[in-house]
Order: sequence, then C-alpha cells, then structure tokens
Amino acid sequence: MAKTKRIGILTAGGDSPGLNAAIRGVGKTALGFYGMEIIGFRDGFRGLVEDRKLKLDRSTLSGILTVGGTILGTSRDKPHRMVIDGRTRDMTKVICENYDKYGLDALVCLGGGGTQKNALRLHEAGLNVITLPKTIDNDVAMTDATFGFATAMDIATETIDRLHSTAHSHHRVIIAEIMGHRAGWLTLGSGIAGGADVILIPEIPYDVEKISAAIKQRSRHGTNFSIVAVAEGAMSKDDARALAAAEKKLERARTLHDKKEAKIELATLDVRHTGNTMRLAKQLEDLTQLESRVTILGYVQRGGTPSAADRLLATRLGSACGDLIHEGIFGVMVAARGDGTEPVPLEKVAGKRKAVPPDHQWVETARKVGTCLGD
Repeated sequence: MAKTKRIGILTAGGDSPGLNAAIRGVGKTALGFYGMEIIGFRDGFRGLVEDRKLKLDRSTLSGILTVGGTILGTSRDKPHRMVIDGRTRDMTKVICENYDKYGLDALVCLGGGGTQKNALRLHEAGLNVITLPKTIDNDVAMTDATFGFATAMDIATETIDRLHSTAHSHHRVIIAEIMGHRAGWLTLGSGIAGGADVILIPEIPYDVEKISAAIKQRSRHGTNFSIVAVAEGAMSKDDARALAAAEKKLERARTLHDKKEAKIELATLDVRHTGNTMRLAKQLEDLTQLESRVTILGYVQRGGTPSAADRLLATRLGSACGDLIHEGIFGVMVAARGDGTEPVPLEKVAGKRKAVPPDHQWVETARKVGTCLGD
C-alpha cells in the first residue's frame, strides 16, 4: 500500500481575513479528495520549533470559512533568527528535525513577503515547502492578488464613506490613514472606491502645497470639505529624498562593515514614517484655514469576517495547493492568475515587492476623475 501523505500547515506574519478559509481549502482538499493527513502548527514557525501542533480533521475545519483571524495563531518569528530563552538563534535545523520527526511530506506556509523569504530558506534546507500569498497590502510579488486585500479594501472604503458626512457637515478636511507602509494598493483602491478627494501613497511622494491648492480649489467651487486617504507609508518629496539618502548610507555602511554607522542609519529608517499623518494634518490646516481631523483605521482593517471575494480566493488557492502536493510540486508559491492559479518558484517571489506602478490603470483612473495624488 502507498504511504499516506502527511502535510503540515502554519500561518505566519500578521493576521489577515481569509486565513481560515485558506486553511480549510488546503485541509478539505488534502483530507477529502486525496486522503492525506494534515497537522497544523500553532503560532507560525515557532510552533514547529516548540512542537505545538493541532491535528486538523473534518470537525476542526468545520465552520471556520467565515471566521476571521486564524485558528492556528500566528507570529512574526523567523526560523533563522528566533528568540529562544532570551537569545536570538538559528532554529532551521530544529525545524528540519521536527519535519522529519512528524513524517511530513510537505509544509504549507501561509503568509506575506517575509513568509515567502523564510519558506525559501526552508526549501533550500531540503524541506518540501509550498506557500500561499496572504496580506491586506496586496504587495506579494508574482500573484494577481493576495487574500485579505479585498476585505480590507471593503472596510477602508466603508470608513471613507462614513467620513464624508462628517466632513461635509463640519466643513473639515478629514484625513483617513490606511495601512500600507511600502505599497499603496489598499489606499489607492479604497480611495477611488470611496471617492476620496486626495489619495497619497508611498510610491508617489507628495508636495503639501499641491495638496493644499487642490483643497482650496474645491473651496472656491463651493465645496468646503475634503477627504484625504493617506497610506501610513506615504511621505513628502523632501522626506523621500532624505530616506533615499539614508538607504544609500546604510548600503555603504554595510559594504564597509561599519556596524555603528549602519545602526544609526537603520534607526533613521525605522522612524521615517512616525507622525507623518499628524504633521500633514497640521500643515493642511495652516495652509487651507480649514479644520483638519485624522482618523487612523489601524487593525480594524485586518479583523472580522472575510468578504466573499477573499473566501473564494483563499479557497481556490488552498485547493490548488492540495493539487500541487499530490503532484509532488514543491518550492513554489500558489499564485492567483486570472480565474486560475499558477505555481511560481519561490526564488522569483522572495525578497521582491509588488508596488503600484506610476502608470497603473488605477493611478490613471484616479487622475482622470480629478483626484489629487499630491504630485
């Protein structure tokens, strides 16, 4: 008799709508269609290191499709840099040993950009690894979409919708800060869908004077309020230049192995976004003479029931993952491609980010309907 395949599954990085739908998609396909066994590991890669596991069967997978978060828990631990007993250690070897101890034929990792890099390291260490792209930022490379994005965009859009009435009633500039440190997909999509008057994203550094001019023009036309959708990673042109200079200094310090200088530049990079939105609100208030208020959406964008679109995407990707395991295809990410899926080698995904191109159709659409992008 052929050996029953046994697969492990974990969720890593930040939580995201659709994780449970993806777990269910992988699990039901593996269990019901291919007769495999499946083990879940709690709290990301740490669970695989610390032997914290959960057997996933039909009863465990029942009823989780509509549930937010992840039944397995998650963490941002990296296999090669994990804090154990107060010390940072490389736990790759331990993970490989536990993989063998449990007789796993494959390890499925659900996560964003960082998870793709960690999965590649484990694949290079000899494990059969497959990943699924998860993040509300939609910035994982080589996939049309990531699950979690559609739900977060719905939530951000609804927030912008609700802010319109307050902005209109009080003749204010209301700034909605939306998640996205390095990519503006979520802010751009929800800003267009919600009819924001100004949309600011990390890929397009802004000039506060041009934003002010756009708001003043609205006032001259009789509209004494404006909605500004700003990604948390958006920055002014001056800040963008300073960031680019700091990144060059960091690269030089690392080349010269100057740890002290590298530490200084890393600290500069770490605080580059701190307080940007609040400073922008004060600047616009001074320039436009309109009251400015800030609403920071924060983690509400990642919580709650996943949308139908995310449930469908996560289930499709999870089911395709089961197919690839059955076919013996590993070292890949299951990418969304149109209405189908495609296995993409992790080498093509890890370390890359899908940013908003300056000529993207969404950007062009925003400009054509009169939205100010700050440039």
